[in-house]
Amino acid sequence: MFPTVTIIAALGCGMMAGVFFAFSAMVMPGLRRAEPAVGLAAMRAINLAVVNPAFTGVFLGTAVVGVVAAFEGDPWAWAGAALYVLGGIVLTGAFHVPRNNELERVGTTGHWTRYLREWVPMNHVRALLSLAAAASFTLAALD
Repeated sequence: MFPTVTIIAALGCGMMAGVFFAFSAMVMPGLRRAEPAVGLAAMRAINLAVVNPAFTGVFLGTAVVGVVAAFEGDPWAWAGAALYVLGGIVLTGAFHVPRNNELERVGTTGHWTRYLREWVPMNHVRALLSLAAAASFTLAALD
């Protein structure tokens, strides 16, 4: 059972790394190029749309599957679980969600500039840690 779970964890982490990378490489630079009011409105719409069963299922399900895979005892699986839980789940909950909520509450173009300056670099971190988690689970599955 565990090799299959470990592979699923690797794939989930890879999917999430791709989502975070797409935001860092395309979505946020595109929104930054738009007029501030347009970029702000688009990001607010994205923040509402992301709360859906497909995204939430992969986002949270990957953490659950990763922790289950870690109980196989492989150090790479433990590393993968730690990287994804800390980099994907904890960073999102502690850093990105509060800023998304503040953007919804404040919603000024001046705040938008600050939001971009803070949000984007930490999103790079989420992408890198999720990719490292995918690599770790892949190495665990090869053991």
